[in-house]
Amino acid sequence: MSKKKYKKTANKANKFKRNLRREIISVFESQPKRPLNYKQVAAEMGIGDPGIRQLIQSLLSELVKQEKLKEDNGKYLLQKIPETLTEGTIQITRFGRGFVLVDEMEHDIQIPRGYTSTALWGDTVMVKMKPGRGKPSGRVFSVTKRAREQYVGVVQKSKNLCFVIPSDPKIHVDFFIPNEEMKGARNGDKVVVDLLKWDNPKDSPIGSIAKVLGKPGENDVEMHSIMIEFGLPYEFPEEVEAVAERIPKEISKAEISKRRDMRETTTFTIDPHDAKDFDDALSFKKLNEDLYEVGIHIADVSHYLPTKGILEDEAYKRATSVYLVDRTVPMLPEVLSNNLCSLRPNEDKLCFSAVFEMDGKGNVKKEWFGRTVIHSDHRFTYEEAQEIIEGKDGPLKEEILLLDKMAKSMREERMKTGGFDFNTEEVKFKLDENGRPVGVYLKVMKDSNKLIEDFMLLANTKVAEFIGKKKKEKAKTFVYRVHDEPDSTKVLKLRDFAHKFGYKMPMPTEKNVSELISKLMVDIKGTEEEEIIKVMIIRTMAKAEYSVDNLGHYGLGFSHYSHFTSPIRRYPDVMVHRLLQRYLNNENSVKAEEYEIKCKHSSIQEKKAAEAERASIKYKQVEFLLGRIGENFNGLVSGLNSNGIYVELEGNKCEGRVSVEFMKGDHYQFDEESYEMVGKRTGHSISLGDSVQIKVIGADLIKRHLDFEMLES
Repeated sequence: MSKKKYKKTANKANKFKRNLRREIISVFESQPKRPLNYKQVAAEMGIGDPGIRQLIQSLLSELVKQEKLKEDNGKYLLQKIPETLTEGTIQITRFGRGFVLVDEMEHDIQIPRGYTSTALWGDTVMVKMKPGRGKPSGRVFSVTKRAREQYVGVVQKSKNLCFVIPSDPKIHVDFFIPNEEMKGARNGDKVVVDLLKWDNPKDSPIGSIAKVLGKPGENDVEMHSIMIEFGLPYEFPEEVEAVAERIPKEISKAEISKRRDMRETTTFTIDPHDAKDFDDALSFKKLNEDLYEVGIHIADVSHYLPTKGILEDEAYKRATSVYLVDRTVPMLPEVLSNNLCSLRPNEDKLCFSAVFEMDGKGNVKKEWFGRTVIHSDHRFTYEEAQEIIEGKDGPLKEEILLLDKMAKSMREERMKTGGFDFNTEEVKFKLDENGRPVGVYLKVMKDSNKLIEDFMLLANTKVAEFIGKKKKEKAKTFVYRVHDEPDSTKVLKLRDFAHKFGYKMPMPTEKNVSELISKLMVDIKGTEEEEIIKVMIIRTMAKAEYSVDNLGHYGLGFSHYSHFTSPIRRYPDVMVHRLLQRYLNNENSVKAEEYEIKCKHSSIQEKKAAEAERASIKYKQVEFLLGRIGENFNGLVSGLNSNGIYVELEGNKCEGRVSVEFMKGDHYQFDEESYEMVGKRTGHSISLGDSVQIKVIGADLIKRHLDFEMLES
């Protein structure tokens, strides 16, 4: 066995042991007063495999040595937990209870109401943990770092006092605004607040109005509010726009001479009908009976973006474009994103390209990477390309059909080798001229969408392999898109969840996780519960992120994967282009530490952008149902807790809460063990994925919250 394979196998074994160790501790935490032997522990975990049972016995002995358990006559109990200070990130419910997430701890630290001190959602806090067994609990000792500098809310002014009510439902307190800090804001205005101080948790935090955004309900006001809420800029500084405007618009002959000229090769784009920036194009040339040249051409943003200066600083700070319901907030100024770098038809454009010689089944025979100049002959919308795939005549029909055939072959091969199809239903809105939703529909991924996706996956993979799969030399520092394997404890929860729908999964092990999830994906295909189980599978997975450490991409089934194809909207792709060109020039590797910092920043910004997008969707969903108070809908139970259930409506995916008092027909109580709502009188239970009928009884635009009443289940 090679060193690399041995290391990978050892890492997998260690990870399995770590997860098993956590599960063992969880068993004792759930029954802190009950002594258990190794057979009883294995039974509690549902493990019958003799080999894993022996491993459990060994791990129990290790935990005794680590003083986490104590042993008496072959039976084990939790040791007493000493009082200790621990740092983590806090989340606070609107009822004031807190949960502190600590990286190295299996369970969150629970903070009772009244003990969260002056912490706000997302803050980094020091927690004083209480000694004892069971799930850890404690109180916030101090706030070490604020998650936000600014907050958004609505001014609520009385004769003598003024407060700002936060729009973000995660912020559980209102801000007191002294008269001298009002800065011209009026009652009912939506504003941005700076937190000045908060010394006493019994008092309100004191704030100052930083900016008046306008009146609640105005579309621009709400979209700008969401951006500020997540710490994202919604406009460019004037000096950044000015520098971008000074970039030369013409492509010089000298620049063209440095590049592979592909302007005579048939080239086209396929994008959404309302797209303004076209960052990728495909070219196609037949070489012989079963050999084709396929070019994947990506806008050469790095040519226009100097590595130092105000443009670079702004692009790095943003790290990503943000896609709200009604607009794109770009990473780059419009002159770059929609003009110079947009691969518009009938214009010469500078690109960074991956060019492949391929057979009709999508197998790559030869590859080339480098800078090019192209000329797009045609711009397709996804709908136009789909019509050609489905048999309609149109321009470049032969090319489209051949590329579709190759894409389907590549997709089939990817699924065979462990890739997953995680495409879920995407909510889209029909908006009027004022940005108000007049309709909701679900976007469906068709063959034309998948065609582009598959060729982008090909380019991303081959670029990563070109840099990372060097056998005779040390791999150079590169930016990878990584996706680690699922945590086995989460797969156990998925197993329980799938069982509620009648799907039986064997016990997950380090060897069979991929096979189990693949089979489940096949089993749920086309069923009513497909979407909700697919969402749970995605939650089971680790989050994809950027890193210089190549962990592979589990979800796609690739050992090497990067983001090469969207530098207009993603800063990591700009880094990939720069590094790829550097290594094509045979230059030395860069410092990994510097690029890992950039990767972490990009991952954080990506998460913020995704949260902002979800918030804009939620706002429009609430706005859509605001005019439908009193109407009945069918839906599926998407979440449960002690306060009620969450229901996702069929057809529009709007999600709202049914409080316990509005669950008609019985007095329901939450059973945490079975994760069900159980009727006290009838014994009737409600679980995740159950069909229910609801009535819309409330829609709060400020809090982006929907209230339902349950009619039938």
